[in-house]
Amino acid sequence: TRAAVRRGSTGNRDGAPPAGARSPTERRFAPALLRVPARLRAAPVLSFQRAMTDPRYRKLAKLLVEYSTALKRGDCVLLDMIDVPDAFAIELMRAARAAGATPFIEIRHTRVNREILRDIHPRHARLLRDFELFRMKKMQAYIALRGSDNASENADVPGHQMALYSRITRPVLDYRVKRTRWCVLRWPTPSMAQAAGMSTEAFEDFYFEVCTLDYRRMGRAMTPLVRWMQRTDRVRLKGPGTDLAFSIKGMGAQMCKGDRNIPDGEVFSCPVKDSINGRIQFNTPTLYSGTKFENVCLEFKAGRIVKATANNTRRLNEILDTDPGARYTGEFSLGLNPLIQKPMCDILFDEKIAGSLHLTPGQAYEECDNGNRSAVHWDMVLIQRPDWGGGEIWFDDHLIRKNGLFVPKDLKPLNPANLK
Repeated sequence: TRAAVRRGSTGNRDGAPPAGARSPTERRFAPALLRVPARLRAAPVLSFQRAMTDPRYRKLAKLLVEYSTALKRGDCVLLDMIDVPDAFAIELMRAARAAGATPFIEIRHTRVNREILRDIHPRHARLLRDFELFRMKKMQAYIALRGSDNASENADVPGHQMALYSRITRPVLDYRVKRTRWCVLRWPTPSMAQAAGMSTEAFEDFYFEVCTLDYRRMGRAMTPLVRWMQRTDRVRLKGPGTDLAFSIKGMGAQMCKGDRNIPDGEVFSCPVKDSINGRIQFNTPTLYSGTKFENVCLEFKAGRIVKATANNTRRLNEILDTDPGARYTGEFSLGLNPLIQKPMCDILFDEKIAGSLHLTPGQAYEECDNGNRSAVHWDMVLIQRPDWGGGEIWFDDHLIRKNGLFVPKDLKPLNPANLK
């Protein structure tokens, strides 16, 4: 290339050849250079000192730092990057520093994590817990992006190994959720695009659009729903294969508006622990610990799951037997993101589907706490739009949502046409 040819200087005081003279290297390659078209010989030499970055990276990093975790000067933030491009990790570090925070970065890979889990023993898990908990206690904020070329990477990790790891390391998760400003999101991959039935390019466009939605506006529209849930006692869910009743009295309500998960768009409460009775038939697939479940049906009596069936009933019940709390629930939530319309077997997206609800076997959140404790927290999603069979949600004697659309006047701003 032209960049490989070094011309002599204009003077020869330091022994360099006079202007116009050719070095041995130039004389050797001159015939080849003459065969290169003039327009290419004259092309400027490109500089690779800083690689080009997708402008959407900067926009997302800015949202996570300035809105989702509200980083400020003096904060320490742990950036937990799992199979995420270096270019985005760098943008996130720069955004954190621009806010005056100190970023600490962890780079992980799902295939390596699988190997850790396959043969982990209690002593190893306790050491990991102690190390990660010590580090987490130094942080004011936590941002995690989780990518994976294979959503089923942990499918062959024995269930008892997953349960052991989850149980022993639970204090790290509890501290992060309760004591830091945190935000967790996926990173777009071809496997996610495949699960969504989309091309890789189309899914990337969808991902960045839904992750950078106007969450401040969504939050304002959620406020009336929070009030409804705070004053409600009895909840009734109706639909094909579903007739479930429970109480949320005194449990409170919490809006999720882009300051915990991205994408976001749900308002959650929690059933009184022993109040659930009836049956719920979920109509979306769900992925837990690398295993995909379909047609999950749960039957409750006095708050406890007494019967659970699915395409893999044995494995479903193994997970529900992780500990006593796994057969009780820790969350009830309504999904309302207008841009998410169908399941893709990724709960950070699926639990936000417009016109959906989810019920969660396992651990309760501190914000809406019924006292249930478990290493499991498994959101299972039911879509109630007409194209998914329809359904109704009742708060006390009021029809709140029918076939995926809110009915009361003060809740209609949450319907998809009004949030886009």
